[in-house]
Amino acid sequence: QVQLVESGGGSVQPGGSLRLSCVMSGYTINTFCMGWFRQAPGKDREWVGFIYSTGTADFATSVKGRFTLSEDNAKNTLYLQMNSLKPEDTAMYYCAARNVGHCSSNPENYQFWGQGTQVTVSS
Repeated sequence: QVQLVESGGGSVQPGGSLRLSCVMSGYTINTFCMGWFRQAPGKDREWVGFIYSTGTADFATSVKGRFTLSEDNAKNTLYLQMNSLKPEDTAMYYCAARNVGHCSSNPENYQFWGQGTQVTVSS
């Protein structure tokens, strides 16, 4: 069974940076499309970005140019590097894995989810 565990969230001032980690156990991370989503209170879950096992990645317009994705296959870990953070980036961030088909920005297409890590951007 696939398990995903996120870490790295916290509080940061606007303009700051954080790196979120997502460790997969049970399977090898590079056999999945891996995605990050976020959800702010009272809002729907929102796609942040995804990465194929080839390293090809795509991002939501709201984070493009500020966030990057990478995988460390030796550690079976996905990273989300977040730079130039804004208050509107405040949310619970979730790692997700999709094991069939192309990567997707629709959270319903992901079979496995982590428990989330909170990111708060505030002065």
